[in-house]
Amino acid sequence: MNLGSKSKKRVVLSSRPNPPTVEQILDDISGADPADPLFSILELSGQDSQRPSPDSDVELKFQQCRRYLELNQRLQKAQERLLQQRDELREAGQRLEKDVDEVKGRAL
Repeated sequence: MNLGSKSKKRVVLSSRPNPPTVEQILDDISGADPADPLFSILELSGQDSQRPSPDSDVELKFQQCRRYLELNQRLQKAQERLLQQRDELREAGQRLEKDVDEVKGRAL
């Protein structure tokens, strides 16, 4: 019988912090220097010798991140516009159905 395992106290871990918001990420990236260690890439063994220098690779990754975030913002704005247009179309459809019902009522 293993009595030792029953007497161990369980350690309660703190909860994970909330992930950063898109705005916080954008602020971070817009203020980051292209030479920021976050954007550095470790050289992998066995890389092709014709691969671009690490500095240009870092810059490329940095620009890709920026482009991704810009596209993400555009997509969010487009989503908001589409939701608004959907609501407008629903309202127009309801008005149209009401008008059709009125015309049918008059015809009878």
